[in-house]
Amino acid sequence: MTDAKPATGLAGSFHCACVQMISGPDAARNLAEALEFGRSSAAARADFLAYPEAVDLLDPDADRVKAHAQPLDRHEFVLGIRRLAVQQRQWILIGSVTARSANGAIVNRSVLIEPRGEIVATYDKIHLFDAPVNRDNPVPESVLYRAGETARVFSLPWTSIGLSICYDLRFPLLFRALTRHGAKVLCIPAAFLQSTGEAHWHTLLRARAIENGCYVIAPAQVGVPHEGRRNYGHSLIVDPWGRVLADAGDRPGVISADIDLAVVDASRAALPCLIHERTFTMNAPGVAEVDVNAHA
Repeated sequence: MTDAKPATGLAGSFHCACVQMISGPDAARNLAEALEFGRSSAAARADFLAYPEAVDLLDPDADRVKAHAQPLDRHEFVLGIRRLAVQQRQWILIGSVTARSANGAIVNRSVLIEPRGEIVATYDKIHLFDAPVNRDNPVPESVLYRAGETARVFSLPWTSIGLSICYDLRFPLLFRALTRHGAKVLCIPAAFLQSTGEAHWHTLLRARAIENGCYVIAPAQVGVPHEGRRNYGHSLIVDPWGRVLADAGDRPGVISADIDLAVVDASRAALPCLIHERTFTMNAPGVAEVDVNAHA
């Protein structure tokens, strides 16, 4: 094994890249394309490389998805990306794969890999996308996956990151909790649909960055992975002021940006919402007074 690649930036900064893909029902092709994008010059220069949600497989057939699920130590996609991390001496976040947990349950799981190829953290998607079944969403996620129950913050060499996946984006209490527990960078890999992406993607990502004084790294799926589905794309890297540093648009590719942790400190000093936040109780018609924070 090779030693970890030192950060290319100054102390308190690192270079990040996001891969935007069209993952479809062909798992072998998805892995080949993920490796090709990962070896591109823009991706290879990054200290931290992030892939989107469902990067290993996007398939409308629930039975095929379930058959594809494997434990991480036997998961071909994960094994391939672990080798890439070693080759490039790079931290890599697999946005999510369909995996089997230790008890055999199928989960939508993020996987964080360090530069020696070891898995150092995982996160199972807490909020499953069970929107009404329609052409864009033929199978509610709870039919496929067991929901996660534990949020996760992990320390990289440069800072702490909070892990999440796609639909989690719509639940701001999760991101406040990640921030409260030390996250300065929020990772939000996704496979947002075209319709909801056009309406909400940029706004929600910028809001999570601004309200928490965090960078947001959001690699996404794009295009048509199979008949009946179109993904929005627009992988984003957003700074704590809500400024979009990079936007991948509507085509596969790689975007990158420098993450300067001094900007996190400056934004939180200028707008100290985290220290001004107060506990309170709620009194509503027909409901006894409750401690709101106990339910957060």
